[in-house]
This record gives sequence, structure tokens and C-alpha cells, in this order.
Amino acid sequence: MDEFVARSLDEIRFWSRIMKEHSLFLGLGFRAEDTQLKNEANQFYAVFEEIERRAYEFQPETDPHIIQAFNTEVRIAATNIWAFKRKVLGLILQCKLPGQTNFPLLVDHVSREANYFRNRLEELNSGTLEPLPDAIIDENVFFLKIMADHAKFIGHLLDPSERKLVDQAREFSNDFDKLVFQAVDLSHMRPQSQTVPLLSQFVDENRVSVKSLRDFKKTARDLIEECRIKSIIHPLLADHVFREAERFLFILDMFDQSLSGVKVNKREILY
Repeated sequence: MDEFVARSLDEIRFWSRIMKEHSLFLGLGFRAEDTQLKNEANQFYAVFEEIERRAYEFQPETDPHIIQAFNTEVRIAATNIWAFKRKVLGLILQCKLPGQTNFPLLVDHVSREANYFRNRLEELNSGTLEPLPDAIIDENVFFLKIMADHAKFIGHLLDPSERKLVDQAREFSNDFDKLVFQAVDLSHMRPQSQTVPLLSQFVDENRVSVKSLRDFKKTARDLIEECRIKSIIHPLLADHVFREAERFLFILDMFDQSLSGVKVNKREILY
């Protein structure tokens, strides 16, 4: 099995679905009169639905050159939806879409994910993936911020009368804000901070918090699907944020294995 092919298909299968769902969520937040923006969102939904379908047709034995071309095609689509999201953010911040219901932070959030996706595809095609120590810090800086945002969105989209759940979401928001600052501090201390003991503790601590948030999201998703709590959270959005927490946990587990010497010799991550 070609590792380049496997990693490329894994990224595209996961993130193309995320991009497709972003298109749906943005479209739901536009006003009735925003027909052009709604049409653009619908077009992106169709584009990424087709990309997702095609990604599952490829096999791990597919010619790497075919996957490289597919990566390039998908990267262009990811760049286009990134530009659309930034355009929407600009319109919102300039008060040109009064009454629409997409939070500015949410639009920025989904644009960061599109940027992450296109950069990952570029790295795969160029063969310039980050060294493990840098990947550990940069992936955590990115995903911790994503998790912090999710906690804020959940807190704001739950009905205010769900006081206990709103308080739990606020606590997760505060927890992950602190973890983001810790990750940024560790990043600023590079390369001296990139020792096995520090990185191992960093990964372990973050994993504990992400597991707790993942479980909270799962509970919220199940309660929303069963109509047992009051909120304006779309059931698909609840599942969407749960899947992203699962993705982060998967990445943290891979880092933990590498730091433990399962896949990467410890000497390779010492400066």
C-alpha cells in the first residue's frame, strides 16, 4: 500500500465531507434575499459532494500519479471555498448582511479549516510534510483553537434555559482557550521546547481535555437527535463537531505512538 495514496485519500474523504457540510451551514444562515450567496453555497456543496464520492472510488493501490492529480484538483476547490468564506466574512464584518445568522467567528473558523485542508494537500503533493516535532505543535495549535471555537458555538446555540449545559460549554471554552495559549507558548519556545518529555506531556494533557469535550459533544448530539434538549443546533452540526473531535483524538494518538517509539525513533525528534 502506497503511504502517499493512503494519506491523501484519508485527508480528502474526511475534509471533503466537512467542506460540503460547511456549505450547507453557511447557506442556512443567509437571508432569503441573499440568493447569490445561497447559490454559491449550493454549488460548493455539489462540488465537494462529488469530490467525496470520487475519493471513495479510488483504492490504496491506485497509481500515485493519479492521486497527485486528484489532490491538485481538490486543492483548487478548497482554495475556492476558502476565498468564498473570506468574502462572506468581509460582508458580515462590514455590516452588509444585517440579519443573517452566521457568527463571524464561525465563518472565520470554517475558512481556517479550508486553509488547513488545501495546505495539507500541497504538502502531500510536494512531499514536504513537517518534521514530527513541528507537526505535533502546529497540529495542536490548529485543532485546540478549533475545539475552543466549537465550545463557544455550542454555548451560544443552546437555548439559554439549558443553563447547566450552557455552563458546561463555557467551562470547555475557558479550558481550551488556556490550552491554546499553552500551545502557542510552546511554539514560541521552539526548537528548544521540542524534547520528548515536554512533547509527551503536551500531547497527554491535551488528549485528556479533548476526550472530555468529545464525550460532551457526543452527549449533546444524542440529546439533540432525540429532541431531549432545547437548542437551535442543527443535528448535522452536532455530529459535525463530534467528528472533528474524533479526528483530533486520532491525530493525538498517532503522535503519542510516535513519541513512544512505536513508529519514530526518539532520537529523530531531539534537536
